[in-house]
Amino acid sequence: MIQTYLPLLAEQPAYDGEPAKLVTLVNANGMRLLFMDIGATWLSCQVPVEGDLREVLLGVSSMEAFLKQTSYLGATVGRYANRIANSQFKVDQTTYHVTANQGQNCLHGGMQGWSHLRWKMTVISEQAVRFTIDSSDNDQGFPGNVLAQMTVVLTDDNEVRLNYHATTDATTPINMTNHAYFNLMGAESGATVLEDTLCIHAQQYLPTSDMGIPLADGLTDVAGTSFDFREPTLIGSRLLADEQQKLVKGYDHSYFLGDTTLDNPVATLTAADGAVSVNVFTDKPAIQLYTGNWLEGTPNRTGGVYADYQGVALETQYLPDSPNRNWPHHSCYLEPNQEYRFTTVYQFD
Repeated sequence: MIQTYLPLLAEQPAYDGEPAKLVTLVNANGMRLLFMDIGATWLSCQVPVEGDLREVLLGVSSMEAFLKQTSYLGATVGRYANRIANSQFKVDQTTYHVTANQGQNCLHGGMQGWSHLRWKMTVISEQAVRFTIDSSDNDQGFPGNVLAQMTVVLTDDNEVRLNYHATTDATTPINMTNHAYFNLMGAESGATVLEDTLCIHAQQYLPTSDMGIPLADGLTDVAGTSFDFREPTLIGSRLLADEQQKLVKGYDHSYFLGDTTLDNPVATLTAADGAVSVNVFTDKPAIQLYTGNWLEGTPNRTGGVYADYQGVALETQYLPDSPNRNWPHHSCYLEPNQEYRFTTVYQFD
C-alpha cells in the first residue's frame, strides 16, 4: 500500500509550492511506517498480521487530499493540542489572544498550527527520524520563540515511540501530540471502530460543552457512566448513551491519567477480529478519546471518503484549556529555564 500512493504525495506541491519529503521506517518484523515533513505527519502504519501487512492508520493518497481534509489525519499538532477557550490566556499580567479556528476557540494550535507547516526532517537510521520546527514569537499569537522536536523510533518490538522535546525563551503553553486515527480492522476495509474493544485505565473523565470546552464542574468519575472503559468494552456498546456524548455525536473527551510512567499501558485497543491490538504508553497526564464522530467526507486512500466512526484517535496530552484552568497536573506553561520532554508509545501486538 505504501508504494501505491508514495508518488502522488511526493510529486504534488504542498502549501508552499514545494513537494513533501517522505520517509519509510521498517523494522526486523517487516512492520512499515510512512512519515511526511508537512505537519510531521504519520501517513501509514502497516502491521504484520497473519503473514500479511494490515494498514491500520487512516491516511490520504495525494497532497491535494491532505490539504483539503480538516481532520488532522496523523498530523503532529501544536503549539497547543486540543482547545483553548475564547482563544486567550494570561501570562503574568499580559493577556494573549491566539487565532480562533473552531468558533471563538483555538483548536490544535490555531488557524496555521504546526499541523499545517513544514518541519525539518532528519533521517537518523532505517528505524528512526527526527522532525524539528522553529516557531517564532507571536506565531498564531503565542508568546516566545520555541524550538520543538518529535523523534520517531520504530523498534523491533513493534513499538512506535514518539519522543517530544521543546524549549522556549519566554513563558508559553506547550502541548504536543500526534493525531493518528487507528482502524485495526484495516483503514480501507470499510469497517467502523465501533466493534473494536477499548480499555482506558482512568478513573475520571472531563465533561465538556458541545464545543469541547470543559464544564465548570471539572473532572467526573467514570463509574456508572458510558465513559467507563476500565474493563475492555466494545466502543459502540454505549455510543450516544448520554447527553455528554449526544452533544458531540460520540466520544470526544479527555481522560485524566494522573502521574503516569512508561512502565504500564494507559489504554489498549483491540481489533474486532482479535488479530491485532495496540497498547498506549505515555508519561502525559491525560488522553483524549475521539471516535471519529465527524470523519464523514474526509478523503481516503482509494479516491473515496471515510465515514463517521471509521477511525479512533487516542491523543496523549494535557487536559483541555489548561492555560486557563487549575487542573490536578503540572503546569502546561513552559519556562525559559525548562525543557518540555514527554514520550508516547504505540506498541502493536
